[in-house]
Amino acid sequence: MHVRRISIADLAADPVIGGGGDLFGTGAAVSIPVTLVDLDARVPVDVLDRAVARAQSADTVLVGISSGPVAAELRPLTEALDLTVAPTADHRSVVGADDLAGDVESLVTAFVDALARCPQASLVAAQVVRVAEPLGPVAAIDVESLGYSTLQGGAEYGSWLEERRALGRPLPPPPATEPVLLAREGEVLRITLNRPERRNAYGTSLRDALVEALRIAVLDDSVEHVVIDGAGSSFCAGGDLDEFGHMPDATTAHLIRTRGGAGRLVAELGDRVEVRLHGHCVGAGIEIPAFARRVVAAPDTRIRLPEVSMGLIPGAGGTASVPRRIGRWRALYLFVTGAELDAGQALRWGLVDEIA
Repeated sequence: MHVRRISIADLAADPVIGGGGDLFGTGAAVSIPVTLVDLDARVPVDVLDRAVARAQSADTVLVGISSGPVAAELRPLTEALDLTVAPTADHRSVVGADDLAGDVESLVTAFVDALARCPQASLVAAQVVRVAEPLGPVAAIDVESLGYSTLQGGAEYGSWLEERRALGRPLPPPPATEPVLLAREGEVLRITLNRPERRNAYGTSLRDALVEALRIAVLDDSVEHVVIDGAGSSFCAGGDLDEFGHMPDATTAHLIRTRGGAGRLVAELGDRVEVRLHGHCVGAGIEIPAFARRVVAAPDTRIRLPEVSMGLIPGAGGTASVPRRIGRWRALYLFVTGAELDAGQALRWGLVDEIA
């Protein structure tokens, strides 16, 4: 994969960045899905303004690179780019190398290498978080699901699914007998994810039971506080991989994700929901909690969003919920690289509200 590295002045002057001319190679394969923008050189205000306009209509993923702290006057540009990597960060449009215990070049290389493995999913992830940024939760979830459905028909997801099936576990597991536990104490409704033998994987039975439990709070105003936690070693290990590829058709899957998922209900309940994380919180295990008013993480919490590496994007509302907490720029970095956050970094970025 070819990676272009340009200056701010190049970005301001180059019509290709917004015209799609170099995006595709032979056979419509994505050949240049990412462009690196050097932010070290200073430019006149009019050039910077043109660069911002170009960045807002770019076809490739634009990654700013700064060898030092990003100058304040470049803030409009870093906000227009898909993300920026610098040694330190004072704004959520910038991924600080010190945040992830690395250096600028290693973080950029990790992002570019991950994007090269799944360029279609990475591009769709960048498009979705841009489009969804100004939308409310319901509309943003709809946009996410449409992107997810598109990628389900793509070669990247198809390859991942074939590899998964080759492992010899193509059939979904039997449904859990009691996938969530409910307890009511006065005005508090406690919902406990209860598939500890599968680390509370977000499969059909758990999803449906969680939705039904949340509807209690939606319909009953006397429930003033909802607490969601998980039984066993982890809060939620994400989507149940053994169920992937078993939905009867993409349209039904889209309607279930958008109208039958838990993320929309947590967003609707909003200020009434607290989620308590521990252990592994993967995919849906952080996408749904991020909609809540308050997220408390145990010290052993580990957060990861691996869907792009599967040829997909987050599908439980994560492109709507996670960017609202940490910004679309840092969210995109997590989506594309699948980088793991510990509880401390999640707190510093605002993905969780407390470690306890």
